[in-house]
Formats: sequence, structure tokens, C-alpha cells
Amino acid sequence: MPHKKIDIFDTTLRDGEQVPGCKLNSKEKIELALALEDLGVDIIEAGFPISSPGDFSSVREITKVIKHASVCGLSRAVQKDIEVAADALKYAVRPRIHTGIGTSDFHIKSKFNSNREDILQRAVQCVKWAKNFVDDVEFYAEDAGRTDNDYLARVIEAVIAAGATVVNIPDTTGYCLPHQYGEKIAYLVNNVPNIDKAVISCHCHNDLGLATANSIAGVIAGAGQIECTINGLGERAGNTSLEEVVMVIKQHHSLGFYTNIKAQQLNPMSRLVSDTMRMPVQPNKAIVGSNAFAHSSGIHQDGFLKDSLTYEIINPEEVGAGESKIVLTARSGRSALAHRFRKLGHEFTRNDVDVLYQQFLQVADKKKEVNDDDLNELAKAYQLQESHV
Repeated sequence: MPHKKIDIFDTTLRDGEQVPGCKLNSKEKIELALALEDLGVDIIEAGFPISSPGDFSSVREITKVIKHASVCGLSRAVQKDIEVAADALKYAVRPRIHTGIGTSDFHIKSKFNSNREDILQRAVQCVKWAKNFVDDVEFYAEDAGRTDNDYLARVIEAVIAAGATVVNIPDTTGYCLPHQYGEKIAYLVNNVPNIDKAVISCHCHNDLGLATANSIAGVIAGAGQIECTINGLGERAGNTSLEEVVMVIKQHHSLGFYTNIKAQQLNPMSRLVSDTMRMPVQPNKAIVGSNAFAHSSGIHQDGFLKDSLTYEIINPEEVGAGESKIVLTARSGRSALAHRFRKLGHEFTRNDVDVLYQQFLQVADKKKEVNDDDLNELAKAYQLQESHV
């Protein structure tokens, strides 16, 4: 079957920066934007220009250095927001204005004190304003995850008719289950007459840990763009993790999708974002966590050493993670111990390893992890003992 390209829309510099403590200065934003373009990101959401003079300046400076990716600026459904976003994007080779409004009854009634018809008109109006400045307009229906499907379809049809080229269907609160989010995208595909005139985008949050699953469900149902961040950074529990959706698509060829992301740069990019934004990556984070390719259980280590495919579905070098790690703990077995000794240049027979293993366990029970210095000491003591026998 022919493969369909899924556009990767990175919002690390906008939604990711909303994480407390992750504020970036203009120089840092430019550095990350260039790295994102080199990674193969299709659209870089550079910021929210009207939010502050600093963000406006950062977006403008980013547009001057990005040569291939689209550069996007966020706005509310407010004319001044859109005008400022357009001004910030005026040097972009491929400018995109991302504008929209909340469409769920929670937002319509509680946030806007309004009604569905008024919100529909405001949605159309903001797209028309943005269309005066750029050809590429993305509309977001905030809290689409909790929006009535029939009303959502009406809004999406209207904004596409007004000129929207991308329609973003955010699960803003991370509420949807994967089958629900997929069904919502499928409903739009089947019930919006002009849906073929726009790309459907998935913007999922991770409040229930389902952002990646929901985004994949969305593209299976017909979406053509995924909005995500490096390391899954973002408001509250974070956004869809770029590295996760990219590798799901890469590993599952049967889905029939591909992206332009250079997978070998995923781990270096993760470290750059972590260092720049001063936000550590949890060790067990998929793809880029320090333990993602580490094995400490004896059963796992034995299987891995016989054939890495027994416990690894991704070659760590494929995502720029170096090589897999055999971590020695009290749960490790003889095969892992012998492997680590060999890597340190110590060749022991099976009988030697049996003796050394008992000594190793004594050390392992006292420490969380047995390191190379410990192993060299064990080897030296054993060799010295054997030489006196």
C-alpha cells in the first residue's frame, strides 16, 4: 500500500515552554528552532507573539533563520492577536497563523459566557482575519475532545469554507480514550463535506497518559498532522511526545505512514532540549530515557545477550542512544556478569564465573548497582587468589 506522510508540528517552543521553569530566552529559542528544522520537523510553532514583547521578538528572529520548515505563531480569535502574529511572521519563508477558539460547552458557557452560534461566527471571523495575511491558516477548536461531534463538524466545515488549510482537533484536557478520539476524527472525515480541502491535525495532552495513543488513533482515522513536543513537554502533564509518535510510525510499517524525522537525532535532540529548558527526562521515558535501553533483570539480560530482539524492538543506535546497557544488580545473572567481565578485558571460565558470582552477589546486596570499579576489584582479588593456589 502507498505510504502517507504525516506532518510533524512541533510546539516545544510554545506549549513546551509553558511548563513552569522552562522559560527560554531568544537565543535559546533560535538554537532549538534550528535543531528542530535539522531534525526534520515540518512546522515549528515558535511562540505566541502577542503574549509578550520577548516572545514577539523571538518569533520574528526565528523566521529569519528557518529556511525550510513552516514557522507558526499562535493567536486567539482576536483581531489584534492575529495582526501581531502576522507582523511577527513577516520574514518567514512559510508563515502559518494558528488561531481558534474553544468549542466545547464547558468553554462556550463557562469561559466565554456565550452560545454555540456566536462561537461559530467568531471561529469563521478569526480565520478570515488570518487569511488576510497568510495563505496557510490553522484553526484550533479548543477542547474538541469534549465537544459535541455534530457541532464540531459544523464549526470545522465553516472554518474550512472561510479558508482554513489545517483544522486542529485538540484533546485539550487529555480526556479522550484512544477509540473515542479516533472516532471523533473519523466522524469529521465522514461528515464534513469539504474536509478534503484541509489537513486534520491531532493535538493531544497527556493528563491520562494517552496522548501518544490518541494521536496514533487520530492518524489511523484520517488525520494528516500530529502536534507534539520533544520529551513530551507541555502544559500540566505534557503534550504528545514527538519521539514516541515518530517511532510508533516507524516501527509499525503496516500503518502505512512515514515522517521526515531523522530518528538518529532523537536522543541528541532530547538532551539538547532537556539541558536548554533545564527539565530532566525521567529515566524510564520511552525512546529517550536513560533506562530505555538498559537491562538489569537476569532473565532479560540472558535473553538479550542471546538475541537483542528478545527484549528490544528498537536498536538504540537507530534513535541516537548509543548502545544498550547491561546494568548489574542483585537481580542480574551469571551471563550478564560474564559479559561485563569480558567487556572489561577479563576472560573467565564458567567455573570461574560460578565462584565470582557468589562474591558479586555479596557486593550487589550492599549496592544499588555494581560498577566497573567493583568488577575490576573482584577480578583482581580472584586472580590473585588463584595465583596462590
